[in-house]
Amino acid sequence: MTLSCSNNDSSFSRLALKDELLANLQTMGFKSMTPIQAQSLPTIIQGGDVIGQAKTGSGKTAAFGLGILNKLRVKRFRIQSLVLCPTRELADQVAKEIRTLGRGIHNIKVLTLCGGVPMGPQIGSLEHGAHIIVGTPGRILDHLERGRLNLAEVDTLVLDEADRMLEMGFSDTIDAVLDHVPNHRQTLLFSATYPEQIQSMAAAIMNKPKMVKVASTHESSSIAQYFYHTENNNDRLNALSSLLLAQQPESAVVFCNTKRETKDVAAKLANLGFSVVALHGDLEQRDRDKTLLQFANKSVTVMVATDVAARGLDIEAVDAVFNYHLAYDTEVHIHRIGRTGRAGTQGAAYSFYNEQDSYKMAILEEYLDQEIVSQALPEQSQLGLNPPQPSMVTLQIDAGKKQKIRPGDILGALTGENGIEGKQVGKIKITDFRSYVAVNRKVKGKALNKLTQGKLKGKTVRAWQLT
Repeated sequence: MTLSCSNNDSSFSRLALKDELLANLQTMGFKSMTPIQAQSLPTIIQGGDVIGQAKTGSGKTAAFGLGILNKLRVKRFRIQSLVLCPTRELADQVAKEIRTLGRGIHNIKVLTLCGGVPMGPQIGSLEHGAHIIVGTPGRILDHLERGRLNLAEVDTLVLDEADRMLEMGFSDTIDAVLDHVPNHRQTLLFSATYPEQIQSMAAAIMNKPKMVKVASTHESSSIAQYFYHTENNNDRLNALSSLLLAQQPESAVVFCNTKRETKDVAAKLANLGFSVVALHGDLEQRDRDKTLLQFANKSVTVMVATDVAARGLDIEAVDAVFNYHLAYDTEVHIHRIGRTGRAGTQGAAYSFYNEQDSYKMAILEEYLDQEIVSQALPEQSQLGLNPPQPSMVTLQIDAGKKQKIRPGDILGALTGENGIEGKQVGKIKITDFRSYVAVNRKVKGKALNKLTQGKLKGKTVRAWQLT
Protein backbone atom coordinates (compact mmCIF):
# COMPACT_ATOMS: atom_id res chain seq x y z
CA MET A 1 0.00 0.00 0.00
CA THR A 2 1.41 3.41 -0.96
CA LEU A 3 0.37 6.50 0.96
CA SER A 4 -0.22 9.81 -0.72
CA CYS A 5 -0.83 13.33 0.52
CA SER A 6 -2.18 16.35 -1.29
CA ASN A 7 -0.36 19.70 -1.29
CA ASN A 8 -2.99 21.07 1.09
CA ASP A 9 -1.86 18.59 3.73
CA SER A 10 1.85 19.50 3.57
CA SER A 11 1.95 21.87 6.54
CA PHE A 12 3.72 20.56 9.67
CA SER A 13 1.06 22.29 11.78
CA ARG A 14 -1.48 19.66 10.64
CA LEU A 15 0.48 16.97 12.48
CA ALA A 16 0.06 15.99 16.12
CA LEU A 17 3.58 17.17 16.99
CA LYS A 18 4.71 18.61 20.31
CA ASP A 19 4.47 22.40 20.50
CA GLU A 20 8.24 22.64 21.04
CA LEU A 21 8.91 20.75 17.80
CA LEU A 22 6.47 22.85 15.77
CA ALA A 23 7.94 26.09 17.16
CA ASN A 24 11.46 24.93 16.33
CA LEU A 25 10.47 23.91 12.79
CA GLN A 26 9.11 27.40 12.31
CA THR A 27 12.35 29.02 13.47
CA MET A 28 14.25 26.71 11.10
CA GLY A 29 12.10 27.93 8.20
CA PHE A 30 10.47 24.52 7.59
CA LYS A 31 7.02 25.57 6.39
CA SER A 32 5.90 22.50 4.49
CA MET A 33 6.80 18.83 4.37
CA THR A 34 8.71 17.08 1.62
CA PRO A 35 6.84 14.20 -0.08
CA ILE A 36 8.49 11.52 2.08
CA GLN A 37 7.62 13.48 5.24
CA ALA A 38 4.02 14.16 4.18
CA GLN A 39 3.44 10.51 3.32
CA SER A 40 5.19 8.87 6.27
CA LEU A 41 4.92 11.19 9.29
CA PRO A 42 1.19 10.68 10.03
CA THR A 43 1.74 6.92 10.33
CA ILE A 44 5.04 7.33 12.21
CA ILE A 45 3.42 9.65 14.78
CA GLN A 46 0.59 7.14 15.26
CA GLY A 47 3.20 4.50 16.11
CA GLY A 48 2.91 2.39 12.97
CA ASP A 49 5.77 0.67 11.14
CA VAL A 50 6.86 2.33 7.90
CA ILE A 51 9.00 1.31 4.94
CA GLY A 52 10.20 4.44 3.18
CA GLN A 53 11.82 4.17 -0.23
CA ALA A 54 13.55 7.48 -0.77
CA LYS A 55 16.95 8.74 -1.75
CA THR A 56 19.46 11.02 -0.07
CA GLY A 57 18.18 14.59 0.10
CA SER A 58 14.51 13.57 0.33
CA GLY A 59 14.06 14.69 3.95
CA LYS A 60 13.80 11.16 5.36
CA THR A 61 16.03 11.95 8.37
CA ALA A 62 13.61 14.65 9.54
CA ALA A 63 10.73 12.21 9.00
CA PHE A 64 12.01 9.58 11.43
CA GLY A 65 13.78 12.18 13.60
CA LEU A 66 10.55 14.04 14.33
CA GLY A 67 8.80 10.76 15.03
CA ILE A 68 11.47 9.76 17.56
CA LEU A 69 11.45 13.15 19.28
CA ASN A 70 7.67 13.38 19.42
CA LYS A 71 7.29 10.20 21.47
CA LEU A 72 10.44 10.69 23.57
CA ARG A 73 9.94 10.82 27.34
CA VAL A 74 12.76 13.13 28.37
CA LYS A 75 12.38 12.59 32.11
CA ARG A 76 12.85 8.84 31.62
CA PHE A 77 16.62 8.73 31.15
CA ARG A 78 16.82 5.44 29.29
CA ILE A 79 17.73 4.54 25.71
CA GLN A 80 14.37 4.77 23.95
CA SER A 81 15.40 4.94 20.26
CA LEU A 82 18.09 3.21 18.20
CA VAL A 83 19.08 4.36 14.69
CA LEU A 84 21.35 2.05 12.69
CA CYS A 85 23.36 3.59 9.83
CA PRO A 86 25.87 2.03 7.41
CA THR A 87 28.70 4.55 7.92
CA ARG A 88 30.12 6.86 10.54
CA GLU A 89 29.58 9.85 8.24
CA LEU A 90 25.86 9.16 7.89
CA ALA A 91 25.51 8.46 11.63
CA ASP A 92 27.16 11.79 12.48
CA GLN A 93 24.91 13.54 9.98
CA VAL A 94 21.75 11.89 11.37
CA ALA A 95 22.69 12.62 15.00
CA LYS A 96 23.39 16.25 14.16
CA GLU A 97 20.00 16.66 12.47
CA ILE A 98 18.12 15.01 15.34
CA ARG A 99 19.85 17.36 17.81
CA THR A 100 18.88 20.34 15.66
CA LEU A 101 15.27 19.21 15.34
CA GLY A 102 15.05 18.63 19.09
CA ARG A 103 16.77 21.77 20.34
CA GLY A 104 13.43 23.17 21.55
CA ILE A 105 13.16 20.28 24.05
CA HIS A 106 15.61 20.60 26.93
CA ASN A 107 18.03 17.92 28.15
CA ILE A 108 17.77 15.50 25.22
CA LYS A 109 20.92 13.41 24.88
CA VAL A 110 21.82 11.88 21.51
CA LEU A 111 24.90 9.63 21.47
CA THR A 112 26.77 8.31 18.41
CA LEU A 113 28.48 4.91 18.58
CA CYS A 114 30.52 4.20 15.44
CA GLY A 115 33.55 2.22 14.43
CA GLY A 116 36.77 3.87 13.30
CA VAL A 117 37.05 5.97 16.47
CA PRO A 118 38.51 5.13 19.91
CA MET A 119 36.33 3.02 22.20
CA GLY A 120 37.30 4.84 25.43
CA PRO A 121 35.29 8.07 25.02
CA GLN A 122 32.24 6.05 23.96
CA ILE A 123 32.44 3.93 27.11
CA GLY A 124 32.57 7.09 29.21
CA SER A 125 29.59 8.58 27.40
CA LEU A 126 27.57 5.38 27.81
CA GLU A 127 28.15 5.46 31.56
CA HIS A 128 26.36 8.83 31.62
CA GLY A 129 23.35 7.44 29.70
CA ALA A 130 21.40 8.66 26.65
CA HIS A 131 17.90 8.90 25.18
CA ILE A 132 18.78 8.19 21.53
CA ILE A 133 21.61 6.07 20.12
CA VAL A 134 22.76 6.54 16.52
CA GLY A 135 25.48 4.20 15.29
CA THR A 136 26.91 1.58 12.98
CA PRO A 137 25.87 -2.09 13.47
CA GLY A 138 29.36 -3.42 14.23
CA ARG A 139 30.18 -0.96 17.01
CA ILE A 140 26.66 -1.22 18.50
CA LEU A 141 27.00 -5.02 18.68
CA ASP A 142 30.48 -4.70 20.19
CA HIS A 143 29.12 -2.59 23.06
CA LEU A 144 26.18 -4.97 23.52
CA GLU A 145 28.38 -8.06 23.72
CA ARG A 146 30.62 -6.36 26.29
CA GLY A 147 27.62 -5.48 28.43
CA ARG A 148 28.06 -1.72 28.09
CA LEU A 149 24.80 -1.04 26.26
CA ASN A 150 21.24 -1.84 27.35
CA LEU A 151 18.49 -1.65 24.71
CA ALA A 152 15.76 -3.24 26.82
CA GLU A 153 13.60 -0.09 26.76
CA VAL A 154 13.97 0.80 23.08
CA ASP A 155 10.55 1.47 21.60
CA THR A 156 11.66 2.82 18.20
CA LEU A 157 14.15 1.16 15.86
CA VAL A 158 15.27 2.88 12.65
CA LEU A 159 17.24 1.21 9.86
CA ASP A 160 18.57 4.03 7.69
CA GLU A 161 20.02 3.23 4.24
CA ALA A 162 19.07 -0.41 4.86
CA ASP A 163 20.08 -1.52 1.37
CA ARG A 164 23.55 -0.07 1.88
CA MET A 165 23.95 -1.91 5.20
CA LEU A 166 23.11 -5.20 3.52
CA GLU A 167 25.50 -4.41 0.63
CA MET A 168 28.25 -3.94 3.22
CA GLY A 169 27.56 -7.36 4.73
CA PHE A 170 25.87 -6.23 7.95
CA SER A 171 22.94 -8.67 7.72
CA ASP A 172 24.11 -11.05 10.47
CA THR A 173 25.27 -8.16 12.65
CA ILE A 174 21.87 -6.46 12.40
CA ASP A 175 20.17 -9.74 13.33
CA ALA A 176 22.41 -10.01 16.40
CA VAL A 177 21.63 -6.42 17.44
CA LEU A 178 17.89 -7.05 17.05
CA ASP A 179 18.15 -9.91 19.58
CA HIS A 180 18.77 -7.19 22.20
CA VAL A 181 15.82 -4.98 21.16
CA PRO A 182 12.25 -5.64 22.42
CA ASN A 183 9.93 -7.28 19.90
CA HIS A 184 7.15 -4.90 20.87
CA ARG A 185 8.46 -1.75 19.20
CA GLN A 186 7.98 0.57 16.26
CA THR A 187 10.28 -0.20 13.31
CA LEU A 188 11.07 2.31 10.56
CA LEU A 189 13.07 1.17 7.54
CA PHE A 190 14.41 3.59 4.94
CA SER A 191 16.13 2.49 1.76
CA ALA A 192 17.03 4.10 -1.57
CA THR A 193 16.21 0.84 -3.36
CA TYR A 194 13.89 -2.04 -2.46
CA PRO A 195 15.53 -5.30 -3.58
CA GLU A 196 14.36 -8.77 -2.58
CA GLN A 197 16.74 -8.93 0.38
CA ILE A 198 15.19 -5.80 1.88
CA GLN A 199 11.70 -7.21 1.34
CA SER A 200 12.70 -10.37 3.22
CA MET A 201 14.17 -8.34 6.08
CA ALA A 202 11.05 -6.19 6.35
CA ALA A 203 8.80 -9.25 6.45
CA ALA A 204 10.86 -10.74 9.28
CA ILE A 205 11.20 -7.72 11.59
CA MET A 206 8.22 -5.43 10.90
CA ASN A 207 4.55 -5.46 11.86
CA LYS A 208 2.17 -4.64 9.00
CA PRO A 209 4.34 -1.80 7.66
CA LYS A 210 2.96 0.93 5.43
CA MET A 211 4.97 1.26 2.19
CA VAL A 212 5.83 4.83 1.23
CA LYS A 213 7.64 5.48 -2.04
CA VAL A 214 8.62 8.86 -3.42
CA ALA A 215 10.30 9.79 -6.66
CA SER A 216 13.72 11.38 -6.78
CA THR A 217 13.78 14.92 -5.38
CA HIS A 218 15.79 16.08 -8.37
CA GLU A 219 13.86 17.22 -11.41
CA SER A 220 15.18 15.48 -14.51
CA SER A 221 15.10 18.81 -16.32
CA SER A 222 17.78 20.16 -13.95
CA ILE A 223 20.25 17.44 -15.00
CA ALA A 224 21.48 17.31 -18.58
CA GLN A 225 22.48 13.75 -19.48
CA TYR A 226 25.06 12.90 -22.14
CA PHE A 227 26.02 9.42 -23.35
CA TYR A 228 29.24 8.39 -25.13
CA HIS A 229 30.00 5.14 -26.90
CA THR A 230 33.41 3.77 -25.87
CA GLU A 231 34.99 0.53 -27.04
CA ASN A 232 37.27 -0.22 -24.09
CA ASN A 233 38.83 1.20 -20.93
CA ASN A 234 41.42 3.21 -22.87
CA ASP A 235 38.55 4.87 -24.75
CA ARG A 236 36.80 5.52 -21.46
CA LEU A 237 39.83 7.16 -19.89
CA ASN A 238 40.40 9.33 -22.97
CA ALA A 239 36.72 10.34 -22.99
CA LEU A 240 36.81 11.13 -19.27
CA SER A 241 39.97 13.24 -19.46
CA SER A 242 38.73 15.05 -22.59
CA LEU A 243 35.45 16.02 -20.94
CA LEU A 244 37.18 17.12 -17.73
CA LEU A 245 39.54 19.31 -19.77
CA ALA A 246 36.72 20.74 -21.87
CA GLN A 247 34.23 21.38 -19.05
CA GLN A 248 36.73 22.35 -16.33
CA PRO A 249 34.32 21.47 -13.45
CA GLU A 250 35.16 22.81 -10.01
CA SER A 251 34.00 19.50 -8.52
CA ALA A 252 33.16 16.19 -10.19
CA VAL A 253 32.39 12.64 -9.06
CA VAL A 254 33.41 9.68 -11.24
CA PHE A 255 31.47 6.51 -10.38
CA CYS A 256 33.03 3.09 -10.91
CA ASN A 257 31.50 -0.33 -10.29
CA THR A 258 34.43 -1.91 -8.41
CA LYS A 259 37.10 -0.93 -5.88
CA ARG A 260 39.88 -2.07 -8.20
CA GLU A 261 38.53 0.07 -11.03
CA THR A 262 38.19 3.05 -8.68
CA LYS A 263 41.84 2.85 -7.62
CA ASP A 264 43.01 2.37 -11.21
CA VAL A 265 41.06 5.32 -12.66
CA ALA A 266 42.13 7.64 -9.85
CA ALA A 267 45.80 6.70 -10.33
CA LYS A 268 45.62 7.28 -14.09
CA LEU A 269 43.93 10.66 -13.69
CA ALA A 270 46.60 11.66 -11.16
CA ASN A 271 49.31 10.70 -13.67
CA LEU A 272 47.62 13.01 -16.18
CA GLY A 273 47.89 15.89 -13.72
CA PHE A 274 44.34 15.98 -12.36
CA SER A 275 43.61 16.83 -8.73
CA VAL A 276 41.95 13.57 -7.68
CA VAL A 277 41.13 11.33 -4.71
CA ALA A 278 39.67 7.82 -4.55
CA LEU A 279 36.85 6.72 -2.22
CA HIS A 280 36.30 2.98 -1.76
CA GLY A 281 35.71 0.36 0.90
CA ASP A 282 39.38 -0.47 1.51
CA LEU A 283 40.19 2.95 2.97
CA GLU A 284 40.99 3.28 6.66
CA GLN A 285 38.59 5.62 8.47
CA ARG A 286 41.28 8.30 8.86
CA ASP A 287 42.02 8.29 5.11
CA ARG A 288 38.31 8.23 4.29
CA ASP A 289 37.71 11.30 6.47
CA LYS A 290 40.63 13.10 4.84
CA THR A 291 39.36 12.26 1.34
CA LEU A 292 35.84 13.51 2.03
CA LEU A 293 37.09 16.63 3.78
CA GLN A 294 39.28 17.68 0.86
CA PHE A 295 36.54 17.08 -1.70
CA ALA A 296 33.85 18.84 0.35
CA ASN A 297 36.25 21.78 0.86
CA LYS A 298 36.80 22.02 -2.90
CA SER A 299 40.52 21.54 -2.38
CA VAL A 300 40.31 18.48 -4.65
CA THR A 301 38.57 18.64 -8.03
CA VAL A 302 37.73 15.00 -8.83
CA MET A 303 36.58 12.18 -6.56
CA VAL A 304 36.52 8.67 -8.04
CA ALA A 305 34.18 6.46 -5.99
CA THR A 306 32.29 3.21 -5.80
CA ASP A 307 28.53 3.33 -5.22
CA VAL A 308 28.83 1.63 -1.83
CA ALA A 309 31.42 4.16 -0.61
CA ALA A 310 29.52 7.19 -1.90
CA ARG A 311 26.08 6.38 -0.48
CA GLY A 312 24.73 8.55 2.31
CA LEU A 313 27.48 11.14 2.22
CA ASP A 314 26.79 14.73 3.19
CA ILE A 315 28.29 16.27 0.04
CA GLU A 316 26.89 19.41 -1.53
CA ALA A 317 25.91 19.44 -5.19
CA VAL A 318 28.74 18.82 -7.62
CA ASP A 319 29.15 20.34 -11.07
CA ALA A 320 29.31 17.03 -12.94
CA VAL A 321 28.86 13.29 -12.49
CA PHE A 322 30.60 10.71 -14.68
CA ASN A 323 29.52 7.08 -14.99
CA TYR A 324 32.79 5.41 -15.98
CA HIS A 325 30.80 2.23 -16.42
CA LEU A 326 27.01 2.16 -16.40
CA ALA A 327 25.44 1.21 -13.08
CA TYR A 328 24.04 -2.29 -12.71
CA ASP A 329 20.46 -1.01 -12.50
CA THR A 330 18.44 2.12 -13.24
CA GLU A 331 17.80 2.95 -9.56
CA VAL A 332 21.55 3.24 -8.94
CA HIS A 333 22.00 5.32 -12.11
CA ILE A 334 19.37 7.81 -10.94
CA HIS A 335 20.93 7.94 -7.47
CA ARG A 336 24.35 8.64 -9.00
CA ILE A 337 23.28 11.50 -11.24
CA GLY A 338 21.22 12.95 -8.37
CA ARG A 339 24.52 14.15 -6.88
CA THR A 340 24.42 17.01 -9.38
CA GLY A 341 21.66 19.48 -10.26
CA ARG A 342 20.57 20.05 -6.66
CA ALA A 343 18.83 23.04 -5.09
CA GLY A 344 17.63 24.36 -8.44
CA THR A 345 21.06 24.39 -10.07
CA GLN A 346 21.76 22.95 -13.50
CA GLY A 347 23.80 19.75 -13.37
CA ALA A 348 25.44 17.51 -15.93
CA ALA A 349 25.83 13.72 -16.07
CA TYR A 350 28.14 11.95 -18.54
CA SER A 351 27.86 8.18 -19.08
CA PHE A 352 30.11 5.82 -21.05
CA TYR A 353 28.81 2.59 -22.57
CA ASN A 354 29.62 -0.15 -25.12
CA GLU A 355 27.84 -3.01 -26.89
CA GLN A 356 27.77 -5.13 -23.73
CA ASP A 357 25.56 -2.49 -22.12
CA SER A 358 22.70 -2.84 -24.62
CA TYR A 359 20.33 -4.28 -22.00
CA LYS A 360 21.07 -1.48 -19.51
CA MET A 361 20.68 1.12 -22.26
CA ALA A 362 17.29 -0.26 -23.28
CA ILE A 363 16.03 0.01 -19.68
CA LEU A 364 17.41 3.56 -19.39
CA GLU A 365 15.72 4.56 -22.66
CA GLU A 366 12.41 3.25 -21.33
CA TYR A 367 12.88 5.13 -18.06
CA LEU A 368 13.87 8.39 -19.77
CA ASP A 369 11.20 7.90 -22.43
CA GLN A 370 13.63 8.87 -25.17
CA GLU A 371 16.10 7.34 -27.57
CA ILE A 372 19.69 7.62 -26.34
CA VAL A 373 22.06 8.90 -29.00
CA SER A 374 25.82 8.78 -28.58
CA GLN A 375 27.39 12.25 -28.33
CA ALA A 376 30.59 13.38 -29.99
CA LEU A 377 33.53 14.09 -27.71
CA PRO A 378 34.93 17.66 -27.64
CA GLU A 379 37.33 18.68 -30.40
CA GLN A 380 40.96 19.10 -29.37
CA SER A 381 40.60 22.85 -29.91
CA GLN A 382 37.95 22.92 -27.16
CA LEU A 383 40.18 21.33 -24.55
CA GLY A 384 41.86 23.25 -21.78
CA LEU A 385 45.65 23.17 -21.87
CA ASN A 386 45.92 21.94 -18.29
CA PRO A 387 43.73 19.90 -15.93
CA PRO A 388 41.52 22.10 -13.73
CA GLN A 389 43.09 22.88 -10.38
CA PRO A 390 41.04 23.30 -7.20
CA SER A 391 40.28 26.85 -6.15
CA MET A 392 40.90 26.05 -2.48
CA VAL A 393 43.47 24.31 -0.29
CA THR A 394 42.83 22.75 3.11
CA LEU A 395 44.98 23.76 6.09
CA GLN A 396 45.20 21.49 9.12
CA ILE A 397 45.61 23.04 12.58
CA ASP A 398 47.00 21.08 15.52
CA ALA A 399 44.21 22.10 17.94
CA GLY A 400 40.49 21.35 18.24
CA LYS A 401 37.46 21.13 20.50
CA LYS A 402 39.51 19.90 23.46
CA GLN A 403 41.44 23.18 23.26
CA LYS A 404 38.07 25.00 23.06
CA ILE A 405 38.70 26.12 19.46
CA ARG A 406 35.63 27.46 17.64
CA PRO A 407 35.12 28.41 13.97
CA GLY A 408 35.07 32.09 14.91
CA ASP A 409 38.52 31.79 16.49
CA ILE A 410 40.00 30.43 13.25
CA LEU A 411 38.22 32.99 11.09
CA GLY A 412 39.43 35.78 13.37
CA ALA A 413 43.02 34.55 13.30
CA LEU A 414 43.02 34.45 9.50
CA THR A 415 41.31 37.77 8.88
CA GLY A 416 42.92 39.82 11.65
CA GLU A 417 45.46 42.58 11.08
CA ASN A 418 47.20 42.16 7.70
CA GLY A 419 45.28 38.91 7.21
CA ILE A 420 43.27 37.51 4.33
CA GLU A 421 39.70 38.54 3.43
CA GLY A 422 36.73 36.74 4.91
CA LYS A 423 35.48 35.77 1.43
CA GLN A 424 38.78 33.90 0.90
CA VAL A 425 37.96 31.52 3.76
CA GLY A 426 35.89 28.43 3.00
CA LYS A 427 34.55 25.61 5.15
CA ILE A 428 35.83 25.14 8.69
CA LYS A 429 35.65 21.77 10.45
CA ILE A 430 36.69 21.18 14.05
CA THR A 431 37.29 17.74 15.58
CA ASP A 432 38.43 16.89 19.11
CA PHE A 433 42.14 17.48 18.52
CA ARG A 434 42.42 18.90 14.98
CA SER A 435 40.83 21.69 12.97
CA TYR A 436 40.60 22.15 9.21
CA VAL A 437 39.97 25.27 7.19
CA ALA A 438 39.72 25.79 3.44
CA VAL A 439 41.31 28.95 2.04
CA ASN A 440 41.65 30.33 -1.47
CA ARG A 441 44.68 28.81 -3.19
CA LYS A 442 46.03 32.26 -4.08
CA VAL A 443 46.44 33.22 -0.41
CA LYS A 444 47.46 29.87 1.09
CA GLY A 445 50.96 31.10 2.00
CA LYS A 446 49.65 34.21 3.72
CA ALA A 447 46.96 32.21 5.53
CA LEU A 448 49.43 29.60 6.74
CA ASN A 449 51.77 32.33 7.95
CA LYS A 450 48.94 33.99 9.91
CA LEU A 451 48.19 30.72 11.69
CA THR A 452 51.76 29.68 12.48
CA GLN A 453 53.24 33.10 13.25
CA GLY A 454 50.22 34.46 15.09
CA LYS A 455 48.12 33.26 18.00
CA LEU A 456 44.98 31.13 18.17
CA LYS A 457 43.11 31.53 21.45
CA GLY A 458 46.25 33.22 22.77
CA LYS A 459 48.46 30.24 21.97
CA THR A 460 50.91 29.34 19.22
CA VAL A 461 49.72 26.41 17.08
CA ARG A 462 51.19 24.16 14.40
CA ALA A 463 49.50 24.27 10.98
CA TRP A 464 50.25 22.85 7.56
CA GLN A 465 48.69 22.24 4.15
CA LEU A 466 46.81 18.97 3.85
CA THR A 467 47.92 16.93 0.83
